[in-house]
Amino acid sequence: MLSFLFLIASVFDVAARYTPDWSSLDARPLPSWYDEAKVGVFVHWGVFSVPGFDSEWFWWHWQGQKPPDPKCVSYIRDNYPPGFRYTDFPSQFHAQFFNPEDWADIFKASGAKMS
Repeated sequence: MLSFLFLIASVFDVAARYTPDWSSLDARPLPSWYDEAKVGVFVHWGVFSVPGFDSEWFWWHWQGQKPPDPKCVSYIRDNYPPGFRYTDFPSQFHAQFFNPEDWADIFKASGAKMS
């Protein structure tokens, strides 16, 4: 019970110090760990990259969800032959423009480091 009361008191204390506007938020001190925080990068790249449209959820938006996303249906209709299926994409996944040095430069410029 004492912990609960402390929690409630601390919430009201924080609410009293800050107001819901940018100048108030910008006045708050940064935590000491903030400048040492690391950036993580996770690359999710696969067959869904072939159409270069929508996201890694392309298949779901095109054929999984009911009703399908009309933008995805139109994209396939306008860019692929009739009867084209998601399982037809792997044969087109060549990664001819993949340049790992470019990716590494972008990650480095973002502040990400190898660990």
